[in-house]
Amino acid sequence: MSLPIEISANHKEVVEECRLLAKEVEPFAMEADDSSVMHEPTLTALRESGLTNLMVPSAYGGRFDEVDPLAVCLAREVFMKTSSHLDSAFALQGIGSYAISRVGTESQKEEWLPAVGRGDVLAALALTEPVAGSDLKGIETRAEPTNDGLVLNGAKSFISNAGAASFYTTLAKEGDGYSLFLVPADVEGLTVSPSPEIIAPHVLGELTFDGVVLPESSRLGDPGTAFRHVLATLSVFRISVAGAAVGLMEGALEEAVRHCRSREQFGRPLVKHGPVATLLADSWSDLESARLLTYQTAAMAAEDPEGNLDRSSLAKLTATEAATRVVDRCVQTMGRWGLIRGSKIEKYYRQARPMRVYEGASEVLRLGIASRLVKEVSDGA
Repeated sequence: MSLPIEISANHKEVVEECRLLAKEVEPFAMEADDSSVMHEPTLTALRESGLTNLMVPSAYGGRFDEVDPLAVCLAREVFMKTSSHLDSAFALQGIGSYAISRVGTESQKEEWLPAVGRGDVLAALALTEPVAGSDLKGIETRAEPTNDGLVLNGAKSFISNAGAASFYTTLAKEGDGYSLFLVPADVEGLTVSPSPEIIAPHVLGELTFDGVVLPESSRLGDPGTAFRHVLATLSVFRISVAGAAVGLMEGALEEAVRHCRSREQFGRPLVKHGPVATLLADSWSDLESARLLTYQTAAMAAEDPEGNLDRSSLAKLTATEAATRVVDRCVQTMGRWGLIRGSKIEKYYRQARPMRVYEGASEVLRLGIASRLVKEVSDGA
C-alpha cells in the first residue's frame, strides 16, 4: 500500500531503505519471529543497513539532529509488517538509549551512543519488576550510597533484550526519589535468566542485581529525576508502537485481500460477498485512521516530547486496539485458512495481542487520556 500523506524527502529515503532491509530479512522472517533469543542473521542485516543510526542524534553518528519520532514510526511500520523480531531489535536501540541522548553526560554519550547508532552494542530499558508493572512507583530495586559510589540491589522482570543487551538503563529508588542508572551488562553481581515464553516469541529475560557496585558517574541525569526521563522516552517510543501496529494491520489486511480475491464460494470470489466486503472495508478504515493519527502525533512529539505524552498514549491505544480488531476480522474472512499454524496471518494474530499490554496497557492509558481530555475541555471553557 502507498503512503496516504505526503512526507519529506528525508523520510521517503528512510522508508525506501527500510523496505530494502525488510526484503532482505523476508526469507528468514518466520524463523526469526519464532525465536526468543537474538536471531543473528536478522541482527547482522540490521547492523549492515545502518538504520540503527535513526536512534541517536547526528552529533553521535545519527541521521537527524535529534531522534525523529516520525522516522522511527515509519521504520517500525515497515519492519513489523515483515518481522516482529526485526522491529523489536530496531526499536530497543532507541528505547534503551534515549535517556542517554536526552540527559547523559558528554562522557556517557561518547562512550555509548556512536556504538548504539552503528548497532555494535544493543540497548535495553529495565523498568518493570515482579511486583511492579504499570505502577512503576512500586519498584523495589534500590541504589544505596557507599564509599565506592553506589550499590544496586533488586530484580527486574520481562526485560526486552535481556541477555543480548550490552547495557541496561535501569530505574531504581534512590533516597526518597527515583533515578536512572546506566548499568553495563558485564558488571559483577548482575545475572540474567529467561522469562517465561509468551505467545509471540520475544527476547525477554529476568535481571537480578546482587550488590552491583556502580560509580556515581553511572547515574543518568540528576538524582530523583528518573520519571521525567522515563516519560520522555515513553512519549517518543509509545508512538512508535502505534507505527508497528499500523504495519501489522497492513500486513494482515493484504493477506486477507489476496485470499478473498482468489477464493470462490457460491460461484463468486469471497470479496464479492457483502459480509466479507464489510469486514475488509471496516479493517481498511481502522488501518488508515490509525495511520493518520500516528503520523500526526509523531510530528507533534518531535516538537515537544514531554508535552505530548497523552497524545502518544492516544495514538498507541487507538492503533493497538485497532490492530486486534483488524487481525481478527482478517482471520474471519480467511475461514479455516486463517487458522493454519505457521502462516503469516496466524503470526500476526499472536503478535497483535501483546501490543495492548506492553509500553502501557490500554486500561492504564485510558486513565491518562481521560484526564488530559478533562483538562483540555476545562481550560477551553
